[in-house]
Amino acid sequence: MNAHLPKVEAAERPKLEVQHLDAWFGATRAVKDISISVEPRSVLAIIGPSGCGKSTFVRCLNRMHELTPGARSEGKVLVDGEDVYGVDPVYLRRRVGMVFQRPNVFPTMSVRDNVVAGLRLNRVRADYEAIMERTLRQTALWDEVKDRLDDSAVGLSGGQQQRLCIARALAVEPEVLLMDEPASALDPIATAKIEELIDELKELYTIVIVTHNMQQAIRVSDFTAFFYLGELVEHGATQQVFTRPQKRETEDYVTGKFG
Repeated sequence: MNAHLPKVEAAERPKLEVQHLDAWFGATRAVKDISISVEPRSVLAIIGPSGCGKSTFVRCLNRMHELTPGARSEGKVLVDGEDVYGVDPVYLRRRVGMVFQRPNVFPTMSVRDNVVAGLRLNRVRADYEAIMERTLRQTALWDEVKDRLDDSAVGLSGGQQQRLCIARALAVEPEVLLMDEPASALDPIATAKIEELIDELKELYTIVIVTHNMQQAIRVSDFTAFFYLGELVEHGATQQVFTRPQKRETEDYVTGKFG
């Protein structure tokens, strides 16, 4: 459990503000009137049973939800007060990066090219080698792969591939990092490395993580939001949500009565 919540100056606005967000898949309303804010340089964990809208909500934050045929959303998502639905989605996804449940390395690319793929896609002029080394060090991968940079990324272990995907997301210098169950497909040792990494990254980034693992939420997050049936039931400091939940549904979920 994090002993101290991040200090946020009184004049500092939330990094993310979600206002009355609804999301649909065709006629099915998957996210229902969600309003929530995320403080700068903090970790928000989103918990809840399968099918409760967690992943859909996160995908709305960088407009990936709209890429699904028949999907749509209404409401506002603000990053530093700027509505994400009023900007170029490519620009938005540089500011709000995403790491998925399973590692999605580019199989035809080397480790080196995987890291800088986003920079090349966005035609960013930069010292690619320096950025590659910096982000691999950030993700504690450098010493493990520095002699394999020209090898295919698929030769890495699952945990290494997931950290490589995080390095790729960090290479474009996002401000927010969305993580959709980033450790659910990993073994305990790889999971521990991802959790240690999240704790280090929050010094620089605002992180939103979806997790089914409530112990993981306790370990890595400052704040927790409990979703149920597409609705936000409770949101507060992680210690409060798990030890003194305000809603009966939250208490039933965190004590294992359902889920």
